Amino acid sequence: MSSLSRRSFFKGAGVAALGVAASSALTGCGNSQTVSENAANLSAGESGTPSWLGQAPVIAESEITETIDTEVLVIGCRTGGLPAVISAAENGAKVLGIDRVAKVSNPREDIGSIDSKLQLASFDEFPQFRIDKMEAMEDIVRYANGFARYDLIKLWADESGACVDWLTDIVERDGRMVMRFEGGLPPESEARDKAYATGHSPEKTELVADDKDFSFGVSLKEYAEEQGAEFRWSTEFVKLEQDENDRVVGAIARDVNDRHYIRINAPKGVIIATGGYGNNLEMMQARQPWNQDLRIPVPARGGNPTGDGIKAALWVGGKMDPMGAAVTFNRACCRPTETAGMGNQDTASNANGANWFWFGEQPFLKINLNGKRFCNESGPYDYMLHSAWMQPHHTYVDIWDSDYVEKVRQINEVGCCRLYPFDNGAPSNMPIQAIQGMFEKSIEAGFIQRADTMEELAEMLNLPVEETVATWKHYNEMAYAGKDTDYNKESYRMLPLDQPPYYGVRTGAWFLATIDGVIIDTNMHPVREDDSPIEGLYMTGDASGGMFAVSYPNLFTGLACGRTMTFGRRAGMLAATGQA
Repeated sequence: MSSLSRRSFFKGAGVAALGVAASSALTGCGNSQTVSENAANLSAGESGTPSWLGQAPVIAESEITETIDTEVLVIGCRTGGLPAVISAAENGAKVLGIDRVAKVSNPREDIGSIDSKLQLASFDEFPQFRIDKMEAMEDIVRYANGFARYDLIKLWADESGACVDWLTDIVERDGRMVMRFEGGLPPESEARDKAYATGHSPEKTELVADDKDFSFGVSLKEYAEEQGAEFRWSTEFVKLEQDENDRVVGAIARDVNDRHYIRINAPKGVIIATGGYGNNLEMMQARQPWNQDLRIPVPARGGNPTGDGIKAALWVGGKMDPMGAAVTFNRACCRPTETAGMGNQDTASNANGANWFWFGEQPFLKINLNGKRFCNESGPYDYMLHSAWMQPHHTYVDIWDSDYVEKVRQINEVGCCRLYPFDNGAPSNMPIQAIQGMFEKSIEAGFIQRADTMEELAEMLNLPVEETVATWKHYNEMAYAGKDTDYNKESYRMLPLDQPPYYGVRTGAWFLATIDGVIIDTNMHPVREDDSPIEGLYMTGDASGGMFAVSYPNLFTGLACGRTMTFGRRAGMLAATGQA
């Protein structure tokens, strides 16, 4: 890495370092996760490089025992990589996709776009689904507090509809899948935060409804192979290779099984689609320690990204986003004797996923461990979590009553947390009928507590009884009056909790993905400190940056996935054609 790119990195690293300092000063409970002191303080060695980044490995020529010649190499074959492989192949390139997993994994299935054919066709019946692109762009910038590139947001707004149309044609080609537009919006009259009907999800048809081996990912992989693309699984990425002009011309990879090194020559371009760094605990502690304080590990959720693609792009001169950011959901819970934060739960007993709490985004009463309500529960997912970070032990408690089935209907959530069909009939990701079974599993494992009185529930959750009961009574008084005079939650979501038995659970963050990465331009090239592009290298998805910061705009359903797929498609086309 050049000294210039190191300087650019540390300009951004300073924000994360400040966050670490604040975390160590304010955190009320310890984090037993082992993280090196250097990482936690973002201190650098003699090279000026943070310890999590290190240096590109040196691989002796004698260790490289296989060479593959292709034209376009795609590293990571999931949400961003599969569209990139397909697009490169459709545009005439010889393309190889590699991934360290043994077979194709399923991409994310909520795809956000503006002006898809499905969306446009809904406007006659549902004119409220129309989206003003300029308003949408400004809202995404607002979520990022300005730490975003307008041109990247505009690119998504302009090209995402065509990308969804393209994906629709692919998955519907043989009758095994159908693309659904998730058309639904809550009333806008009282909403603090505007929601946008952007979500699209592929759904299996009756032809393959019982085929557990078939998925969205399989459909895309098979289509890619029909276009002449090739895949190599169980192959992990090591580093990029450049020519004398610093153009990226290929990569070094390694066979996961026998550990031999492979040189892959890709003169038309290399596309990094490796995801973020959520499972690189050293990077997480260095760049976004606040999310580690909120995080509760849930088995087999969110993949295993370790930042390999990000580090490789930084090694060749790329510039990192100025601060850490993530997609976090209110969908992980812990027992009454535990608190949120990495290392604060008995993870060995959570193997069956009983701490998976899909219901957590429903904006019922949420209180801190002192029994006090502390914010408006209705809004973007991470607003609730960020507010919880300010509370004791970064943990809060969800409380609801036995009438939740009807009250969830009244709450009328959007996006992937919705539990009823959308306004236009599209199915929700999770049906309300599945929730009771989840509750019983979690109750049996000691997570969710159930009681006939609020006094009993408070005791079971290890909360101060008097304060909890007073908070609940005051909340119900405001709900009966139809006005949240404390925090201004929408009146149609301000519902009394007066039907026993009552339920409660301690809640934290389910961590989906990091969304800060190496800043790219609209040609998908990572850029250096002077904004010059790194030729021959393209990036998409969570490895790339320039679009998100501070909060994820989850009220644009599927925005992250839609961005990843749209940019993956564009990267494949540009690499194959040489247009940029």
